[in-house]
Amino acid sequence: MDLHLTVSGRHGLATQLYRQLRDAILEGRIRSGDNLPPTRELADRLKVSRNTVTAAYERLTSEGFLSARVGSGTFVRSPIAPAEHRRNALSGTGLRPLPVWDRVTVGPERPARKPAFDFRAGIPDARLFPFAAWRRLVTRELHSAENRKALYQEPSGLLRLRQAIARHVGVARSIQATAEDILITNGTQQALDLIGRVLWEPGAVVAMEDPGYPMARLLFQSQGARVHPVPLDAEGLEVDALPENAAVVYTTPSHQFPLGMPMSLARRMALLSWAERRRAAIIEDDYDSEFRFDDRPLEPLQSLDRGGRVIYVGSFSKTLLPELRVGYLIAPPSIRPALRAAKALTDWHSPLTTQAALARFMEEGLLARHVRRARKEYQSRRDRLVSAIERHLGTWAEPAPSVAGLHLCALFRDERLHADEVARAANAEGIAVYPLSRFSTAPTPPQGLVLGYGSIPVNRIDEGVRRLAVVLAATR
Repeated sequence: MDLHLTVSGRHGLATQLYRQLRDAILEGRIRSGDNLPPTRELADRLKVSRNTVTAAYERLTSEGFLSARVGSGTFVRSPIAPAEHRRNALSGTGLRPLPVWDRVTVGPERPARKPAFDFRAGIPDARLFPFAAWRRLVTRELHSAENRKALYQEPSGLLRLRQAIARHVGVARSIQATAEDILITNGTQQALDLIGRVLWEPGAVVAMEDPGYPMARLLFQSQGARVHPVPLDAEGLEVDALPENAAVVYTTPSHQFPLGMPMSLARRMALLSWAERRRAAIIEDDYDSEFRFDDRPLEPLQSLDRGGRVIYVGSFSKTLLPELRVGYLIAPPSIRPALRAAKALTDWHSPLTTQAALARFMEEGLLARHVRRARKEYQSRRDRLVSAIERHLGTWAEPAPSVAGLHLCALFRDERLHADEVARAANAEGIAVYPLSRFSTAPTPPQGLVLGYGSIPVNRIDEGVRRLAVVLAATR
């Protein structure tokens, strides 16, 4: 019997011994039929209490690895062939994912060190979030939870939150909706996942803007969809370029991601007409429309839709904080039951305490107050960034028109500049930026930088852009 055991420390000695004996059995170092030392003898050898050895033996016996024979001893019962378990399962290569997952990389990119100038796109400023008020509301809901029964909740989401969202989108986006029209999700990404589960089968064609939102493209591909890139012009998505066989169109019409232009009214009406003729669906991702600076937000596709073709997706990730993971979708009546069922099958429902706290946050007017304050701050940063680009980068780049959101694009004038190379050099100098090319699948992607202003203070913008100009001069 190949029995080399050591246990050390003050805690978990029985678990240590259990694992060592189990692995020895699985790897064939202790064979079926071997008689293990008596508990007292092994305890003396390992200098542990007899209770420790007894606990390890009892667990192995209950799991079928050992059998105890009164008066004879404790014997090994190897439940499987040892050769099958010579390798640790965590290092095994027996399973392989579907090929699509080889192309998917996930998780936010985190610089090796905190950048001196953080121009990453899509990140709101956590310093603007009213943490004290949020803490009060969450604490209140946790106290209320003590009196609730431990039951699963409605998959569509907390009624009070759905009612609050219906009021919010009615005022902010002119969308006529009731609580029954709304489904609460864990952010935009889950909303898109649920829509895909309900609307298409593997092989379906999903059209989306290019450049566009990479996480949506990867998600659709992971569900078996064939994603067809559609070009853009000054009016937004080119409807005439949509493929004839597209079942779904994914678009960001209020503030195209990442270029920033809104879809014109004429183009919106053309897209709705196309969807009606083709009996296709439109996913409208309205990811940051609360932060519009120059005029009233444009009418959403959802409010113009008369044929029940548009699924409106909203989120609080940019408005409040990404870590809250609260989003919602507003869907036509024909697919609401299926979406509700898909939500139930996926995770049953979103966390109730967060939903309840957000409902009170909105009911008390705190969301509207926060949006007004944040919009003013982000507009100041946007204006400063545009001015800095024109002053410091004018030779090499120009700011793309942008009247909303937390980012804008600096489009290269100089054909010798390559966005990937510039972004790498900038990041090496502590200037965190995204190349515009990362959002495109085109063979010759547009060249420029996507510059976020959500997480950089206004007084750091000028110096950051000035240093970026030095990088551009060095890389052209």
